[in-house]
Amino acid sequence: MNKENIAAAIIAAEKSALEEWNKGNPSGYLDIYAPSITYFDPFQEKRIDGIEKMRELYESLRGQIRVDSYEMIDPHVEVSPGMAVLTYNLNSHSGGVLYQWNCTEVFQQMEDGQWKIVHNHWSLVKPLKG
Repeated sequence: MNKENIAAAIIAAEKSALEEWNKGNPSGYLDIYAPSITYFDPFQEKRIDGIEKMRELYESLRGQIRVDSYEMIDPHVEVSPGMAVLTYNLNSHSGGVLYQWNCTEVFQQMEDGQWKIVHNHWSLVKPLKG
């Protein structure tokens, strides 16, 4: 696969996972996380390590997330042999509220050829006040 095809496949996988997430189903992300996933988001006190801990977190959220619409803004994939980094901004609209996010995901090509996320970092575009 050339770099353009890899980038397109990674963006498509991310969009598919987001669409499931927006319906309250975290399985789309769990399917593309590597067993060794590390994860940061502004609502967790520290880094989460490993797919089992991610599964615990996401199962606690299953069915609770509802996003009416979203825009993935300026997705960019930097590809190198065996690794790729996806960055983008995300606008999520839920119940009349706009949430603006920054996303960085590091993908690694697994032995079976699949691209899986080994690190995921979410941050808010504008930090919460208070």
